[in-house]
Amino acid sequence: MVATARGLIVETRRFPPPWSTEETEACYIVRDGNGQQIAYVYFEQEPGRRAAAKLLTRDEAWRIAANIAKLPGLLRRPVRRIETRGMALTLCPRSTRASPPTSPSCRTF
Repeated sequence: MVATARGLIVETRRFPPPWSTEETEACYIVRDGNGQQIAYVYFEQEPGRRAAAKLLTRDEAWRIAANIAKLPGLLRRPVRRIETRGMALTLCPRSTRASPPTSPSCRTF
């Protein structure tokens, strides 16, 4: 995170959006905006093998991969600055204004 002259917080990302999913024969691959593979979500179509190996169905794997691909949009929520006792900077998504700075969605630096 970088503070600018206007006091805005700019977050640099290692895995740029948009993230996408690609289906292969045995898994879904989640890729970032540069094509880097971020996650592999495996599935099995044959019920007997799926039960023995405890693998996901194609539909379950697709839902998980699709939700992973949505993460950059969820993380892009605007953040606000809070000074706590002049010692630490706590950043919380705007949607958690009522949450205390110790909320799991807040970060303290």
